[in-house]
Amino acid sequence: MQFSSLVRRVAGRGAGAWRVHFAALDERAAGRDVIMLTVGDPDQPPPESVLAATIAALEAHDTGYSPILGVPELREAIAARIARRSGVPCAAENVAIVAGTQAGLFASLLCLAGAGDEVIAFEPIYATYEAVTGASGARLVTVPLHPESGFHPDLDALARAVTPKTRVLWVNSPHNPTGAVFTAAELEAMAALCRKHDLWLVSDEVYEDLAFARPHISARSLPGMAERTVVVSSLSKSHAVPGFRLGWVAAPAPLIKHFFNLMLCMTYGGPSFTQHGVLDALEHDLPEVAQLREDYRRRGTLLAGILAATPHCRAMAPEGGMFVLLDVRGTCLSSEQFADALLKEEAVAVLPCDGFGPSAVGQLRISLAAPDERLAEAGRRIVRFARRLTNAPADLVEQDG
Repeated sequence: MQFSSLVRRVAGRGAGAWRVHFAALDERAAGRDVIMLTVGDPDQPPPESVLAATIAALEAHDTGYSPILGVPELREAIAARIARRSGVPCAAENVAIVAGTQAGLFASLLCLAGAGDEVIAFEPIYATYEAVTGASGARLVTVPLHPESGFHPDLDALARAVTPKTRVLWVNSPHNPTGAVFTAAELEAMAALCRKHDLWLVSDEVYEDLAFARPHISARSLPGMAERTVVVSSLSKSHAVPGFRLGWVAAPAPLIKHFFNLMLCMTYGGPSFTQHGVLDALEHDLPEVAQLREDYRRRGTLLAGILAATPHCRAMAPEGGMFVLLDVRGTCLSSEQFADALLKEEAVAVLPCDGFGPSAVGQLRISLAAPDERLAEAGRRIVRFARRLTNAPADLVEQDG
């Protein structure tokens, strides 16, 4: 039987990045106590007000079809939030509710790029970016972020990557997987490039509330960018509700009209009860969000400190987000070999980043979505495992914890 060319385009390198994750899930299901640090699935509970409002909506039988672009009150609340944070007007007509940030990115690329077009993204890329671009028919062009610069962009390299075929610049800050939070000067340079070459800028802002080193800046807030910026975000990370599959796209109104047509034949709207459940979280800055941000800041510093003792490896505390990268290129193992052996010998599951692009080869992405004690124990096990590779003195491992 034959399949369409789409099945090849959505099976990019990133599809293999989850192999260790699924193997670890199998081991845990079989009864092994595996410390799961592969995905950004918050371990903290959601805000009580969100849970209470969601339950109340369910009890009120709010289970019917919702408007295709989302509940009007929620679209208005998101628009008001964006205007409040950016200082740039935003209306409900600029907002579409989608099934999480991932669905918003997928829909955005389908509406903005196609065969013969090029999409520029910074690499390491999140594992699904390649497949999302492939699904649109466009070609992904990557600009490397290097550990030597703290994974901040080389703006000259970015400018050289633009060609007459370029349609979209795809930006993710705080960046996944590196944890870099792009500076105001960096974002202003990207915006200038988009204005000069008449490009769309797609801004993945799912970690916007988890910036530590400096405040998050949305490209939409910069001069002349509201009309060419597509902001995609959600409450999945900041409010610990990834299972709600509720995100949004903020974009010029003509693009939102195209979203209506796409979602009409794809999702036909989303769950109304979750949309009513998060209204309070979007109308007010809940204290739980600040606490989550502090949790990840503390955990990032904690884990990077422990991993500093890992022989022939280098860990960098993140500037934002919920991951620490560990560079294992100095060991005798590839990142996949390291992750496989670590799972087998120490029951710690981390994500090898080879599928995130060539500049991520030899890196491990370690999620901070675990309590401090569990995270510290994972760090000690990683150090212990790495010391066995080099026969380093084992007694130093306990001191590092």
